[in-house]
Amino acid sequence: MSEEKKHRHFIIHKPYNYLSQFVIRTNHKMKLLGDLHDFPEGTMAIGRLDKTSEGLLFLTTDGKMSEIVRSSKVEKEYYAQVDGNMTKEALAELKAGVTIGFEGGHYFTKKCKASILDPQPIFPERARRIRDERHGPTSWVSIILREGKFRQVRKMTAAVGFPTLRLFRMRIGAIWLDDMKPGGVKEVNNFEI
Repeated sequence: MSEEKKHRHFIIHKPYNYLSQFVIRTNHKMKLLGDLHDFPEGTMAIGRLDKTSEGLLFLTTDGKMSEIVRSSKVEKEYYAQVDGNMTKEALAELKAGVTIGFEGGHYFTKKCKASILDPQPIFPERARRIRDERHGPTSWVSIILREGKFRQVRKMTAAVGFPTLRLFRMRIGAIWLDDMKPGGVKEVNNFEI
């Protein structure tokens, strides 16, 4: 066996209100990934989920693995709870691609898969409540992408008139979030995506 350093890989369920990073250059106290587990030095998140998004996130000490997972060859599936009852017309727009703001300009998203989730998924309540029935109906959609721009799913659903209220990444390639609890960490030998 070579003297090559053995890399370590982790699957986590990123909770609401955590940043997908280990270090932050601010005096504000923020919840970071390192608060969830004692990860080895050099661990990095593969892709990111914004502070208010939840769900599946990979961590690794191997930069090459990060490139593979973030490539357009690997599907990422998101479940989004949106404001209102998603229509077939809006789904068709999502599938065909929509224009979103990106880096001060505009970006037309690639074609994707999208469907209404029926029955709706049930997730644990989170500390900060989203809303209740008095504010009108909500619906859940599945969106499967092979790209990942900043806040892309949120921007896409807003572009078709259905702002995202809650967002989970459920799957990366063949790996599902399954029944991992928020904050859960599982070390794996590799990512079988």
